Amino acid sequence: MSDSIDLAQNYQAEMLARQIAAAIAKPVTPSAFFCEDCDAEIPKARRAMLPGVSRCVTCQEVVELKNKHYRGGL
Repeated sequence: MSDSIDLAQNYQAEMLARQIAAAIAKPVTPSAFFCEDCDAEIPKARRAMLPGVSRCVTCQEVVELKNKHYRGGL
């Protein structure tokens, strides 16, 4: 018979498997040459390191901070 800790561990393992599958299944698009927010040129090194990048470092930091602090609907 399973106890609450076993159920929690099973749930955590399932969630991890789903997150890994979602990360692997993301389609990779070509990197943009210009930032979609500010139209600044995205450096070649950034485009090579992160396939599918669409923002410059500054704009990406702003988006990540907004997502961290403003989780709409939660």
